[in-house]
Amino acid sequence: MTEAREPIRFGINLSFCVKRWVTPELWAPLVRERLGLELVQLSYDLIDPMWPDEVLDRHANAIRRAAAENGITVHSAFIGLAHYTYNQLLHPDPAVRDYAEGWLGRAYRVAALAGILEVGGPLGAIASRPDGAESEALDARDYDDLVARMLRLAERAKVEGLTGLYVEPTPLRREWPWTVDQARGMMTDVAGSAVPWRYCVDWGHGTFEPLYGPDHGAMEPWFTGLSDVITAVHIQQTDFAFDRHWDFTVPGRVDAEAAAAMLRRTGLARWPVFLEVFYPFEQDDISILKAVEASAQLLKRSFA
Repeated sequence: MTEAREPIRFGINLSFCVKRWVTPELWAPLVRERLGLELVQLSYDLIDPMWPDEVLDRHANAIRRAAAENGITVHSAFIGLAHYTYNQLLHPDPAVRDYAEGWLGRAYRVAALAGILEVGGPLGAIASRPDGAESEALDARDYDDLVARMLRLAERAKVEGLTGLYVEPTPLRREWPWTVDQARGMMTDVAGSAVPWRYCVDWGHGTFEPLYGPDHGAMEPWFTGLSDVITAVHIQQTDFAFDRHWDFTVPGRVDAEAAAAMLRRTGLARWPVFLEVFYPFEQDDISILKAVEASAQLLKRSFA
């Protein structure tokens, strides 16, 4: 008997639009008409939560309007590369952590105004040591402070009207969590938060062999070990040597059909998968459009 092929919802993170198609009037018709997609994940590289309220309100309304006019669902909003470059909720200065917590609160506000009900991304990074040595775990005080902030942020998200928050694990020992066991422990520690915390895992993170080793750098342990708390996935083409975020016109080690089969096999096919790719700012726009279009078509076929 042939096993039924479960379709997988496929969309795109708007990371490829950064510094290019920066307004919803530009990216919404591009996504709908050229890529043929109806599902997107907003990047806060396109809208800064620290802009003045009147500017944020106007842009949030524009996102809501353009999405509706183009038949697009904005599933969630992620912090983007710009904010990720800061140490955020794990900076050594508590005042900077407070600022990062406030930044996220404003991100929740603008998401709600735009009709986006879930927000997420990596949480932060501790500072490097002068000798370059990296610990296997966060200091207990840092971890306890992080959990306390996550619980407060869930309260803020509930006030703003959001329904869920995401943590995106990254393959760095200075960030948290970077193993399946750490991720499981974090979900235990934030259980019962005002809105649920869940994971969005990235194909180029769990497969990072310099951290996990060639025998352990794989997505399936993440999918099977955290299947009850993963509710979104990022996919990219990569070589498992770095977190590449290539599109699928570039040769790499991620096979789209095999990826789809793994999601179905591990019970995650019911959750959306977003292509997340980044390009050099100096690369020409036409080549990017062609590459994203080809990648979207490939992945749509594999996930159908």
